[in-house]
Amino acid sequence: MGPLDAPGDELTALEEGRAFADLSGWRKIGVSGADARAWLNDLVTCDVATLEPLGSRRSLLLGATGRIRADLHVAADEGGFLLLQDAAQAEHVGLLLGPYVLSSDVSLHDTTAELSLFAVPGAAAELVARPALSPSVLGPGLDLLTPIGRATWRVEDALVNHDLVEVSEAAVEVWRIRNGAPRMGADFGQDALPAEAGLMEAVDMAKGCFLGQESVARVRNLGHPPRVLRHVCASAAVAAGEEVVYEGAAVGEITSAAAGSNGGTVAIARVRWEAEGSPLETADGIELTAVGSMG
Repeated sequence: MGPLDAPGDELTALEEGRAFADLSGWRKIGVSGADARAWLNDLVTCDVATLEPLGSRRSLLLGATGRIRADLHVAADEGGFLLLQDAAQAEHVGLLLGPYVLSSDVSLHDTTAELSLFAVPGAAAELVARPALSPSVLGPGLDLLTPIGRATWRVEDALVNHDLVEVSEAAVEVWRIRNGAPRMGADFGQDALPAEAGLMEAVDMAKGCFLGQESVARVRNLGHPPRVLRHVCASAAVAAGEEVVYEGAAVGEITSAAAGSNGGTVAIARVRWEAEGSPLETADGIELTAVGSMG
């Protein structure tokens, strides 16, 4: 099995910022109650305390050892918060958070079936969650698909007036890999630290305590995590799952691979820290050239 590919017209629309993707299958968990803001702020890695209505931030839910249990987006509205999570992740963030409610005035409710969810990446990077008949913008630049781009668009403008092209899940995945955006479940799992996944920007170390903070600080003070993700390209076909080697020794594996826009393959590889700056290749001798930084 080779690198993932998708229709060229869909990929062009994504690259040109005139596409949208239906992500309604993502989990959507409402968080409400008098204690919701403080309670959520004490648990997740982003700063919820200063999150304004219609604002949103990428965040992580960590375990006590600082490893990632869920990768999500926290959006605020007048009634509370909405947690958005890729359904491909192993554990439901609502179920992970449930045991922490205890005596807090907090309610968790699954709104997945009640809301549609669209991503408009690139120059119009935005997520829109809406009831079926009442569109409302949650906020600009939720970065689900890429860390680039900021805009505030009403859903009517984005999906109708601007004639955006609806693209497939395969096209979104190819575009994600080409842009070096790591995805939980594909490029890292629940054994990963934020620094390994290139997601330290989702961790606000200045906001105060949160679940797993001490472990994250310990890794940062030690200087590096045990493994890192690298964004690489190859002149030939490379597939996810292939071994990555340095000087004949295995140092990691390809986690995601997609056809490059100019041929060859663009991929994400997870490798041991000591090989991070080394020339890498596949077990078949295909050279892997660095594309850019991943956090």
